[in-house]
Amino acid sequence: MIKENNTLFNQLQLLQTEAQNKNSKRIDELDTLKILEIINNEDKTVAYSVEKELKYIAKAVELIVKSFKNGGRLFYVGAGTSGRLGIIDAAEMPPTYGTEPSLVQAIIAGGKKTVFRSQEGVEDREVEAIKNLRKLKLSDQDVVCGIAASLRTPFVVAALAYAKSIGAKTILISTNSRKLLNDKNFTNLKKIIDVAICPEVGPEVIAGSTRMKSGTAQKMVLNMLTTASMIRIGKVYGNLMVDLKMNSRKLEERAKRIIMLITGVDYDTADTYLRKSGGNVKLALIMITKKVSRAEAMRRLKKANGFVRLALK
Repeated sequence: MIKENNTLFNQLQLLQTEAQNKNSKRIDELDTLKILEIINNEDKTVAYSVEKELKYIAKAVELIVKSFKNGGRLFYVGAGTSGRLGIIDAAEMPPTYGTEPSLVQAIIAGGKKTVFRSQEGVEDREVEAIKNLRKLKLSDQDVVCGIAASLRTPFVVAALAYAKSIGAKTILISTNSRKLLNDKNFTNLKKIIDVAICPEVGPEVIAGSTRMKSGTAQKMVLNMLTTASMIRIGKVYGNLMVDLKMNSRKLEERAKRIIMLITGVDYDTADTYLRKSGGNVKLALIMITKKVSRAEAMRRLKKANGFVRLALK
């Protein structure tokens, strides 16, 4: 136990996110506005740290797109804030892009109840991570994306190791330096990662509080991974979401507006074709633009592998 604690202590000592931020060392002496100014100034640096990782984010997107095209899925795995961020991103895919809920899924250490209330020690349950992936029948066509600000979260590392062992592709999002992967304390981790995305956000305003800059950086990366992947598999036309599911009145009206913007038809015409298409924005666009039946629109869309722009040529 002492040896394990020493190893953990040594790992934590290496992490920027555990260090004290020199800009906030006396934050407890400041008034509210000054506190907020420090937090805001630190947050301004996050986008630049993510920018430096774009080439690695692009590599990760290519892995995800290839997986989707081959019938694979994307799994986010995390604990605490990192796990919750994965859940948020995964949950947005079906309403925004019309995907099946199984395409992008999220696993959080401790299960659903930890989404709303933190539980001590769940991030150390390595066996649970593997059980979750086995239950979901992880295959070599899938991608597992671990989210761990600290690099070392046992739950996440165990999931990545299992995924790698069966041939699935692996991604790790951390907010500490990728150079740490060459350190003797993290060498085993390096062997199980296909792509590491490491925006270095530096010390948090409150040392170790990785729900702050680290969480913001992780959310930005997740946005990029799924948005770029959905664009690459034909879920948008221009910058408009054309595969959305109309499971609310707001989304139904948004669908009509998208049809109007792209085709130039009026509200009533958009509504008519949306009904004729069976609530499918892509089909409605093709039916209006090419003046064809729903069956012909379906044929064109299938031939274009779901890409509206190609179907309209």
